[in-house]
Amino acid sequence: MPPGPLRISYGSGPLQFGDLRLPKGPGPFPVIVVLHGGCWINFYGLDLMHDMSNALTAEGFATWNVEYRRLSDADSKYPNTLLDVGMAVDYVRKLALDHPLDLAKVTTVGHSAGGHLAVWVAARNKLSPTNPLHGSDPLPIKATVALAGVLDLAESLNLGVCNGTASQLLEGTPSEVPVRYAEASPRQLLPLGVVQKLVHGNADTLVPLVMSQHYFDAAKGAGEASISLDVVDGADHFDVITPSSTKWPGVLAAIVDVAQ
Repeated sequence: MPPGPLRISYGSGPLQFGDLRLPKGPGPFPVIVVLHGGCWINFYGLDLMHDMSNALTAEGFATWNVEYRRLSDADSKYPNTLLDVGMAVDYVRKLALDHPLDLAKVTTVGHSAGGHLAVWVAARNKLSPTNPLHGSDPLPIKATVALAGVLDLAESLNLGVCNGTASQLLEGTPSEVPVRYAEASPRQLLPLGVVQKLVHGNADTLVPLVMSQHYFDAAKGAGEASISLDVVDGADHFDVITPSSTKWPGVLAAIVDVAQ
């Protein structure tokens, strides 16, 4: 088994930290930034992704399982959740100063609301350099994987995903704060120009498969060069992050396909 994780702060706040797991061997290792879901609220934390991170590290990937400020946390006002995720991804450069990481092979993988964050952070370089969400020097992302991802924040409201929590994350509806939806929703940033893999179970009742299907169709229509959708037959919302699930081998293969 790979050695246990190193808990490292990427910022000064109490929730700005992550768990770095390294495979055995000299490296350098391709990196997977892991982003948990939970409707952007603080009901779930990065511990939700411990087993998946361990499984990915056992496959030869360094994993950086990230925590971030969420709704109901102190100082969670928009856009701090997004700023935290950007900081955590860019911090991989500093991690590479002390650990054998391959900065040319950084992939973001997120589940549910974390799928939104994983795809968004891979696309933020499309924002104006003067936009604080862009970051001063965004780390290039090789690929991004959304596991049952919430990829269109406006559509998530129409579908009742997370009981409409996207409007709390952005502190308004699309008609009230259209600029925030334009800068924070992956669908509105298409085409992203990065390899994208969407993985979604057709038995998911929390984030319906149609979310990924609509995003995939929009991406193809926008001329996205490299995007694929893997529909996992019989998988529910949590099967796609559970290594003990019978659906996991297919999910793992999908991640490895773009991250190796």
